[in-house]
Amino acid sequence: MNYKFNKDCFEVVRKALDSNVAEFLYQYLIMKCQVSKTLFKTGYIAPHETAHGIWNDHQSDNTFSIYGDIAMEVLLTNIKKQVEKISKIKLYETYSYSRLYKKGDILKKHKDRFSCEISTTLNLGGYLWSFFIETKNKNKVKINLKPGDMLIYRGNLLFHWRDKLKGKQCGQVFLHYNNIKTKGAKQNKYDGRFHLGLPDFYKDRAKHE
Repeated sequence: MNYKFNKDCFEVVRKALDSNVAEFLYQYLIMKCQVSKTLFKTGYIAPHETAHGIWNDHQSDNTFSIYGDIAMEVLLTNIKKQVEKISKIKLYETYSYSRLYKKGDILKKHKDRFSCEISTTLNLGGYLWSFFIETKNKNKVKINLKPGDMLIYRGNLLFHWRDKLKGKQCGQVFLHYNNIKTKGAKQNKYDGRFHLGLPDFYKDRAKHE
């Protein structure tokens, strides 16, 4: 069955990203994780530092996750036209969020916050791991994405999750947007940061400038 964004609030876009670009970003994410681990273990950065990634995301415990990585923020901007074309909505970029899942990881069932009004999940590489969405009619839909495939969905409206990962690892990037016509969206551009590419703690700084 083909689901359409304007009716079902989600839609799959096959080959949204060139497979070579997806593979490059997958290897980039793997190296990013490795570098972050080394920096933490050697004490080069403090345990509470978040700019190099975290392992305590409440939606997926003990999984490498990173907010606002510069390469992924470039992707956030570059792929916006595709998302606007499918959704038929003009958008503000809010933020990107990447995860390198490992065997045994899950993504807890949840809805997203305001900044994820229009969201995508894009498969970068690794094990082909199913994504689940609960439709407006409470039906469970299983979605399989190959590297370069993208799902566009209403992240703050539909429950979504992943069951336990059976393969070695899987790299995903989430790209988030607001409808420019939504109340508060203009003030929330870049998720409240000065500009894209900045760590999440700049949201608090921007409020006081």
